[in-house]
Amino acid sequence: MNLLAAIAHPLGVCVLLAVGLTLGLYLFVTLKWELRALDRRQRESQKKVLALEAVLMEARAAAAGLESDVREMASQTGMLVAPQPAPSGLNLSKRTQVLRMHRAGQDSAGIAAALALPRAEVDLLLKVHRLVVEQI
Repeated sequence: MNLLAAIAHPLGVCVLLAVGLTLGLYLFVTLKWELRALDRRQRESQKKVLALEAVLMEARAAAAGLESDVREMASQTGMLVAPQPAPSGLNLSKRTQVLRMHRAGQDSAGIAAALALPRAEVDLLLKVHRLVVEQI
């Protein structure tokens, strides 16, 4: 039998029609499955996008809050007064006074009390002065 005769036979037509319908039904069902899977993936990615947008909005709000804090601090720094420098142990005028009082004959305890300096500092200054004078 030849192929054309088999196709023209009523049973061959029914078989071909059944195979075609089965193949069409298979393609339709698999297409639906793929569309559902694609829709599910799109919904999941949309959820992720919404979560990222929420995080981005929170970050923007935090940045705006920090920016306002920086502006507030910048405006306050203009109103601040510079802090007083820490009092140094001994400045040049006190050094001069210590040496003058020592030459006048006062002891280190009296000099320390008069100038409001620690006695150890006055003693150290006098020792350094003696060493410098001895080297000269």
